[in-house]
Amino acid sequence: MLSSVQTPRLLRFQSFTLKCLHTHPTTTPPPPHSQILTIRKSLLSREISAVDLAGTFLNRLRNTEPQLKSFLYVSDVVLKEAEEIDRKIAENEELGPLAGVLVGVKDNICTSDMPSTAGSKILENYRPPFDATAVGKMKKCGAIVIGKTNMDEFGMGSTTEGSGYQVTANPWDLSRVPGGSSGGSAAAVSARQCMVSLGSDTGGSVRQPASFCGVVGLKPTYGRVSRYGLVAYASSLDVIGCFGSSVTDAAILLHAISGHDKFDATSSKKEVPDFASQFIARNHLDSKPLKGLRVGLIRETIEGGVDPDVISSIRGAASHLEELGCTVTEVSLPSFSLGLPAYYILASSESSSNLSRYDGIRYGKQVFADELNSLYGESRAGGLGSEVKMRILMGTYALSAGYYDAYYKRAQQVRTLVRESFRAALDENDILISPAAPSAAYKIGEKKNDPLSMYAGDIMTVNVNLAGLPALVLPCGFVDSSSVALPVGVQMISAAFEEEKLLKVGHIFEQTLQGCSFIPPLVADELGC
Repeated sequence: MLSSVQTPRLLRFQSFTLKCLHTHPTTTPPPPHSQILTIRKSLLSREISAVDLAGTFLNRLRNTEPQLKSFLYVSDVVLKEAEEIDRKIAENEELGPLAGVLVGVKDNICTSDMPSTAGSKILENYRPPFDATAVGKMKKCGAIVIGKTNMDEFGMGSTTEGSGYQVTANPWDLSRVPGGSSGGSAAAVSARQCMVSLGSDTGGSVRQPASFCGVVGLKPTYGRVSRYGLVAYASSLDVIGCFGSSVTDAAILLHAISGHDKFDATSSKKEVPDFASQFIARNHLDSKPLKGLRVGLIRETIEGGVDPDVISSIRGAASHLEELGCTVTEVSLPSFSLGLPAYYILASSESSSNLSRYDGIRYGKQVFADELNSLYGESRAGGLGSEVKMRILMGTYALSAGYYDAYYKRAQQVRTLVRESFRAALDENDILISPAAPSAAYKIGEKKNDPLSMYAGDIMTVNVNLAGLPALVLPCGFVDSSSVALPVGVQMISAAFEEEKLLKVGHIFEQTLQGCSFIPPLVADELGC
């Protein structure tokens, strides 16, 4: 049990529930449903055509995009691809599991028929000659890529303010950030501009935006999904992840993109389970569906520096897990605070190497110059943003002669400590939980000139990347702001390649959470919420 007496724990759970109800006082919203499964049923029964469905999402995208700026590019062949789905249905051809599903793809994941700029001016108008493996797998399953979503340049940022093109707004409050670097993908799913989306997660870039935007965000185990076609930031940390409005949709999308790939030597050959096949409908759940599950609440994530309302929501989520039959205890990860500086040394070091290819010769826009060194320097100076330049300089310094042992080698030693601390904690617990971020979404511009404060916001997520573990973020409550209640996400962490367990727990948590609707005001009226 949590290390508090019975009465305070009960009060925390009641306060948490009331905070959900406070957002929608007149109704009790149903639990999230799978858009993918609902749409598939409607298409096969011919209640709706794929063209009509695509048109609905495209209209919503056009209406909300001037405010949100989630997308850098919108495909001009969406309706044509939807017509092909309708043709297959009319001729009773077999449909893939993602047939007609509209997917947003983060702009650092290669698509052969659209620009892939990684949010950087140096790659402006670059069109790869191939699809990333994850994109190719989705297309084979019948998915329609609706467009490329905005991001911080090369994945370096937590707000999308680092994009070379535009700043994305949070659908819950247009004056606030959606998180980053996958902020465009999270905002697009939250505002129902697409059904699901792909992002990338190097230090929390799927999970933090999921928390800020009130959607489900899944970071798989390192190696579960091929990185082929993902523009590299820090190769030992990068993974492709999933966003959805429900756990079921995230599970279906993960199943579609997972598996070994001959083009990525780090991809795993482990069997890929059907993650959603064991999900149980809410009306068939036992009174204690998670009885016997051991849950560890990471103590270091609910101490100083975390918004009290976020702590209250996470304690409420822990109490909800207890109501479902879990045994919840606080656990300590002594190396937790060391992960943040180690992460930034390792990620910056790898980026200084990976981004050396953008020199105006091999990749990137070329600036005319009289001699080679000037061409390199001026092409990079004009094409790369300030945050990217700073991290390249940090990484180059950490790898330089005389400083390698003091910085890079020591950071790798810390990484080993982080892995060991997670291994010990997960030997005693089935899953670990924590906040996904120290606060709810903050104002655009609030931290742009304070990079250290922005970096500190990654403390909840970077350790998971250092350890290569899977993590699931799903909405668990709200915190009050001056204008609107803002969503908060709980992060669930498991041992490597145990996504099936994470998703099962997340699905039960989501289906039994009472009184919460995570549809933002921007589109709530249109969707009848």
